[in-house]
Amino acid sequence: MQKIGLIGGMSFESSAVYYKLINEAVRSRLGDFHSAEIMLHSVNFQDIVAMQKAADWHAAAERLADVARGLEGAGAGCVLICSNTMHLVARPVQAAITCPLIDIIDETAKVLTKAGHRRPLLLATRYTMEHGFYTERMREHGIEVMVPAAGDRDLVHDIIFSELCAGRVEESSRRKLEAMIDKAKADGADSVILGCTEICLILAPDSLSLPGFDTTAIHATAAVDFSLASGTKADPLAA
Repeated sequence: MQKIGLIGGMSFESSAVYYKLINEAVRSRLGDFHSAEIMLHSVNFQDIVAMQKAADWHAAAERLADVARGLEGAGAGCVLICSNTMHLVARPVQAAITCPLIDIIDETAKVLTKAGHRRPLLLATRYTMEHGFYTERMREHGIEVMVPAAGDRDLVHDIIFSELCAGRVEESSRRKLEAMIDKAKADGADSVILGCTEICLILAPDSLSLPGFDTTAIHATAAVDFSLASGTKADPLAA
């Protein structure tokens, strides 16, 4: 079992989900009292949010690269950025280390492709939906991402930061997100990407009007696959 290095705290609500999913998957595959070898460096999200608001992605890249180097130096065999938005700086972070950075966009694209979906709706932060890095990376895999209209993008962003990152799950917000998915289905979407690691707190992929793909679960599964790298039994997270 190789050690998994997690860059967490963005927000800590989803980092807790990563920790739980990874350990549950290892126990499921290996049985008994097995759990994952995890190193978690949880950053102060306030600092990262300030960089996001200032569009200071260079500073954000330097910060996460420094954390990644620390995790690798402590023995991590792979590193994960536990945030979709912060994959905007994934390439400079990968360049700072020699071990693999398991990319949440690439891993999600692989699962979408295997399932035969090419036109997903992306629900995520405004940065992820509007910057272009996510759609461009998906396009490299032959996937054309749809995003909600501008007003709905603002709404999704607000639900993520004002509610989910603060540990609040509101039924009214769930209904609004589900309505966006229904509209996207009518407009030709064939699936939906839960493209923020907190969205799994409010939407269950198997209860939506379109096939749902939870990036947090996909990313966690990829980490376990790498860590174990052996023919263990199928992981329920991969469904």
